[in-house]
Amino acid sequence: MMGRVHTTLGNDAPPAVRAQPPGWRDPRLWIGVAIVAVSVVAGARIVGAADDTVGVWEVAGDLAPGDRVEPGDLEQARVRFAEPADAGHYLSVEDELPDDLVLTRGVGDGELLPRAALGTADDAGTVSLSVSVPGAQVPTSVGTGSRVDVWIVPDSGDDGAAAELAVEDVAVIDSPAGSSDFGSSSSERQLVLGIPVDTDLSDLVLASGAGRVMLVGRG
Repeated sequence: MMGRVHTTLGNDAPPAVRAQPPGWRDPRLWIGVAIVAVSVVAGARIVGAADDTVGVWEVAGDLAPGDRVEPGDLEQARVRFAEPADAGHYLSVEDELPDDLVLTRGVGDGELLPRAALGTADDAGTVSLSVSVPGAQVPTSVGTGSRVDVWIVPDSGDDGAAAELAVEDVAVIDSPAGSSDFGSSSSERQLVLGIPVDTDLSDLVLASGAGRVMLVGRG
């Protein structure tokens, strides 16, 4: 009869230890808190720097020259301009709208509201006149939105004649790029002016065709 063999295993395994959460004095805890805080601050700065858009007004519907601009005609838009200086050409949402604000030219639905298209009720009674002006007789600072005086200079063969003021303090509604004849050093600029409706345009039109118009910028 075979006897049973009992084998006794040695109790060499270490006792189980329950994991304890780190205490508030544990430096690992404070290191973790510092890392989280730095990440939050850095993320906020990155998001803030990425938002370089500018709030400007855009037109909610087509508006014609002479239309009064009301708050209901505008909507806020956030725009990122390639050149920050370009934002100054449009009406900011931070600007207060004057009560007598009218358009000196038409603005289409969804178009940003340009400062150059804005005037007062006194500017509404104008007509648009395109004039051709020798480049040397237009200040380089004159562009869309500028205010100018328009002079008619005498013909080069008339030594005794003096320049005449054709119209003063008018707005430059548009200023397309200048043009020059091929192979010629002379250049001309086409400018669209807002001329009061009661102005006699005959002399100014003839002078424009003969290259005898000079503009003087106002401020």
